[in-house]
Amino acid sequence: MAVMTIRNIDDAIKNRLRLRAAMHGRSMEDEARDILRSALSTEIPRPRNLGQAIHERFGALGGVDLPELYREPIRAVDFGE
Repeated sequence: MAVMTIRNIDDAIKNRLRLRAAMHGRSMEDEARDILRSALSTEIPRPRNLGQAIHERFGALGGVDLPELYREPIRAVDFGE
């Protein structure tokens, strides 16, 4: 098992941890372990595909029909090399 030291915890947070530990009948260290265990036991969400996320968010609003624009072909430019 690993050992970890946490420094610079606000007094208010430490007091809340102390009270929460007392309510559960355990030490502050045990309470902190339980908090970390429960916070980190859930599966890490996988990153979503940006295009799919946009579609899910705005798909129900419908699409927009844009006019087709005419474009001229690109012409080669002679730089006299």
